[in-house]
Amino acid sequence: MVGFKNSQNPDDVDPGFIESICQSTWKTIYRFIYYRVQNREEAEELTQETYVKAIRFMQTKNVRPEKQIPFLKTVALNLMRDQWRKQKLRGKNIGIDAINPSEAAVADSSERSTRRLVIEQALDQLKKEERMVVELRILKGYSVAETAEILNKQEGNIRVIQHRALQKLAEILKPKTESWGEADG
Repeated sequence: MVGFKNSQNPDDVDPGFIESICQSTWKTIYRFIYYRVQNREEAEELTQETYVKAIRFMQTKNVRPEKQIPFLKTVALNLMRDQWRKQKLRGKNIGIDAINPSEAAVADSSERSTRRLVIEQALDQLKKEERMVVELRILKGYSVAETAEILNKQEGNIRVIQHRALQKLAEILKPKTESWGEADG
């Protein structure tokens, strides 16, 4: 069986097998993760964890070369989702003495409502097709392939529409969001 040393023990890992998989897929998987997390250290950790989680399965099930990248991307995406869920559950660490609960709740709720309204107004300024792509890809988390299938378009078209829509949103939101960074920091 490919991936194991001469013995039949699945715990005997062939370092050459691991090295060949990592060399042939590392750049693609790292870019896939980095694009989503936008942080070098986090992307490196998640990429490494992806291989740790996937390599045993890939060896025992003898995953074909053309299926390795899709399989690794699925493992990576699951790891990222797990991490995002944990972060969401943890929330922010704020000293209880640093805020007045009634004032903070009203201010936070009001600011969130204002931001949501500004973003919704910006989305309304996009073409219908651009808004649908942004909603499917970013707000709902569909993949490019899934979005293309839903909208009956080519994947390349979806990428172009998304890129243009995000550029337009950045232009629309820039003057409005510059003050948000000051308020948060």
